[in-house]
Amino acid sequence: MSLRQSSFFLRFLTLGALAHVYVGARLIPDSGLTAAGAAAAIIGLLLSCILIPLGMLARSSVNPPWGDRIAWVGLLAMGLFSSLFVLSVIRDVGLLLTWAVAWLASADLPWMDLRRYSAWAVAGLALAGTLIGFYNARSRARVVDVDVPIEGLPQDLDGFTIVQISDIHVGPTIKKHYVQAIVDGVNELLPDVVAITGDVVDGSVEHLSEQARPLASLRAPFGVYLVTGNHEYYSGATAWVAEFRRMGLRVLMNEHAVIHPSGLPVVVAGVTDYSAGSFDPQQRSNPKAALAGAPADACARILLAHQPRSAAAAQPLGYHLQLSGHTHGGQFFPWGFFVRFQQPFTAGLHRLGKMWVYTSRGTGYWGPPKRLGAPSEITRLRLRRA
Repeated sequence: MSLRQSSFFLRFLTLGALAHVYVGARLIPDSGLTAAGAAAAIIGLLLSCILIPLGMLARSSVNPPWGDRIAWVGLLAMGLFSSLFVLSVIRDVGLLLTWAVAWLASADLPWMDLRRYSAWAVAGLALAGTLIGFYNARSRARVVDVDVPIEGLPQDLDGFTIVQISDIHVGPTIKKHYVQAIVDGVNELLPDVVAITGDVVDGSVEHLSEQARPLASLRAPFGVYLVTGNHEYYSGATAWVAEFRRMGLRVLMNEHAVIHPSGLPVVVAGVTDYSAGSFDPQQRSNPKAALAGAPADACARILLAHQPRSAAAAQPLGYHLQLSGHTHGGQFFPWGFFVRFQQPFTAGLHRLGKMWVYTSRGTGYWGPPKRLGAPSEITRLRLRRA
């Protein structure tokens, strides 16, 4: 672990410990637990405080299968504690506002009951949200249908279908059977093109190549295309690009392919991740280079770019549609509110100038196996005449 990584991890440990102290101090005294119950709650929080960082470390420092097992426990604890912390903050804000209103109205409220019931409500909601979120995350992604109107699109291309998958995050909790279910779901849709918009893996080729292998079974008459996401760079992008190509996937790194459905030219371009230049200056994301030499009479120009914020550079270049991921739609409450501070779009189809941008919520999940309010998706996009 580098000095920079060690410094980050130390800050993470400190903030995590403080967050656990806060939750314990706010919930346990108000819950009305017996001494034995309070002791059990304290032990549970201590275990959570230990398991979360241990699970993060195990992902990269302990070989499977033990590394995966430790990661599973740590990531489940992270998902549960995340909800406990957020709901504890909301509870405190709610109690403060209630106290202020009661004081202004000179009302006498049953404060001990309010505090006790709200403490139990936080614990119950956090547990329920974690269980429901686990079910959502581990179920196969639903199919989302999106029509994209393209001005001037020829009649013969009306209904041309692209199936997008994104942010699978093959890793300690997402393995071959999960990936195979996604592949089966995509192939059942009989797409013209398959687009994989990055963050396929969370780990090395050595540990995960076999788990990602089902992607080699993706089928589309006009090709299966892939672009790198930031997690490919965390995991060794050069090795993964070579591995994806061995699987038969067409990796687009600031380049394009020209396909001819119904004999008409369509450009499928792809850029490296928005942050790629910080890992390798030679791989800096470049939407302009990706379009260089493309036919001027292309009926549709489609860009695959992992992060939605690539759209600002792509829009003036004449692309009709950008397909992105990265955001997970926030994955679970409240993180969707924070995505918009980094990305222009959180999820769905949006217009930027004359270009459409579709942002997938992702087909897998990252970190805790938990999805609430941001369901995973296999996206079937159809080009339509405007």
